[in-house]
Amino acid sequence: MDSRAISAALLFNFLLFSAASAFNITKLLSQFPDFTNFNDLLTQTKLADDINNRKTITILAVDNGAISGISGKPLDVMKRILSVHVILDYYDVQKLGKLSSDNTTVLTTLYQTSGAATNQQGFLKVTLINEGEVAFESAVKGATADSKLVKSVASQPYNISVLQITSPIQVPGIDAKPTNSTTAPPPSKSSSPAGSPKEAPVPSAETPVAKSPKAAKSPKSDAPVSSPPKPEADSPDAAGGDADASAPGPSDSSPSSGGRLMGGAAVVVAVVSSFLAM
Repeated sequence: MDSRAISAALLFNFLLFSAASAFNITKLLSQFPDFTNFNDLLTQTKLADDINNRKTITILAVDNGAISGISGKPLDVMKRILSVHVILDYYDVQKLGKLSSDNTTVLTTLYQTSGAATNQQGFLKVTLINEGEVAFESAVKGATADSKLVKSVASQPYNISVLQITSPIQVPGIDAKPTNSTTAPPPSKSSSPAGSPKEAPVPSAETPVAKSPKAAKSPKSDAPVSSPPKPEADSPDAAGGDADASAPGPSDSSPSSGGRLMGGAAVVVAVVSSFLAM
């Protein structure tokens, strides 16, 4: 193998290794003292590791004076905000300047890949304003384009581009607490809400059902009801009782009527016997 073949093989291996580890954002930003705080936050949130695993990326960085609006927030919130400043494509000043001034370009950010983005929080809008000035804003409805492009900080063409912007991009709702908080338990089935009418109990087989006034009978007493004493057969009341129109007459089958018949028959027999004896 000649020297040219050996050189070509070494160059190929070098390019292959360079492609495998195209850049290191921490080392790249360490060369610029104005972005020390921004670089530190990338390390604290471990966002630098995610950036270094990408092949093509653009970082929208803010200097030490403008980073204060982010640094005071919780670590997880800072990571979400900073990941919106990482575009999943290569953009330098020249490429941004070629964007159409009539339309707004929508860019995908690293936050979109986290699965936590909602309501277009993982996207950015880029617009050309004021004769070539580039403005960045969140794609969330109601967001404002407060961040403007300042300059290019560093670049490795088609691998990484670091651009300075005037202020952090404001993303509505990104610093809100997670929605997976403990929810209140459902109300008990036995408790009814205040003010709601209660259901009438269903009468069971053992429960007496109230009757309407028309069908109701007079209550019965547990004590036996004694009937008035009947008059003797020989008493005057017995004769008067037959003439009393208000009292029902005794039936022939009743014991009192049978007694009267037997008494009458005995009288007839006695009269007949007396007549025959004469």
